[in-house]
Amino acid sequence: MRPTVYDIAAAAGVSLATVDRVLNQRPGVRLVTREKVEAAIRDIGYVRDVAAANLAKGRVYPLVFILPTGDNSFMHGLYAEVRQAMTRSAFERTEISIVEVPAFDTAALVAALDALHGTDLAGAALVAIDAPDVRAAVDRLVAARLPVVTLVSDLTGSTRHHYAGVDNIAAGRTAARLLGRFLGGRNGDVTVLAGSMLVRDHRERLEGFASVMAAEFPQLRLLPVLEGRDDPEIANALVSEALSGSNSIIGIYSLGAGNRGLIRALKATGHGRGLTVVVHELTEHTRAALQDGTIDAVLNQDAGHEVRSAIRVMKATADGQDVIAGQERIRLDIFLKDNLP
Repeated sequence: MRPTVYDIAAAAGVSLATVDRVLNQRPGVRLVTREKVEAAIRDIGYVRDVAAANLAKGRVYPLVFILPTGDNSFMHGLYAEVRQAMTRSAFERTEISIVEVPAFDTAALVAALDALHGTDLAGAALVAIDAPDVRAAVDRLVAARLPVVTLVSDLTGSTRHHYAGVDNIAAGRTAARLLGRFLGGRNGDVTVLAGSMLVRDHRERLEGFASVMAAEFPQLRLLPVLEGRDDPEIANALVSEALSGSNSIIGIYSLGAGNRGLIRALKATGHGRGLTVVVHELTEHTRAALQDGTIDAVLNQDAGHEVRSAIRVMKATADGQDVIAGQERIRLDIFLKDNLP
């Protein structure tokens, strides 16, 4: 049976009030009595329930989300989920703030991370850029005992505490299998639209996609990646130029954002060509494109689950508690026209 504060009091020969003062590091206890209580804690193997203690004390957890700006529909959804979490702050005992940085700007992200030193934060979550300076900035925060969670895009090799996002290599492999099967043995070219190879989630999706394409669909030739910086205008221009310049493109994989621009290009340039298109993230624009047949499949991650997971992990880490891995696993959904929620 798990030892309780009553067992500590009995072992040390003191009152419950004295045990409470020692556990919560409050004054009013003589040194010899404090040492006696601490010895009893060690001897009986008492493990304090920090989360319950913080709940009893009404602890509030100040948390920050560092998010990229830009015209990115998925990130707009992520912002909305963080703002929704703010409305639950009183119930969840959090104080959540958002720090905005320009998308794919390493220096701005490092500056935002470094500005967190010396604050009373209980945790920080960020959409990571996979760069040495960002990795070093995260490591400095962890060394300063601040829980750090990467969100959507990971930062492997850093000491961050947790990643809240999908398995992006598996997502890329899934996209390749869908595209290859939809194309049904046809020969031709496949073009890939990415945001930026600076972020790990895009690189990992490309890695998974390319590996399955090479192994199982060798009749499909992968063209050089188009980097649209998750900007609809840039994506529209890149895809329009690619389609206008080649009649051999039969498939498109959009592994980042910028899908509004892609959809515009498909409607203007790709109409009637029988293109097969797989994209990421279910938004109002990709939903409409699925419904009218402009695109064929959407791979989706639940931004709300990612935000809620990040909050749970930051709070648990701040309390020194273990994370429940199964609860924090982010699922990859596949949507076709026929199973839209």
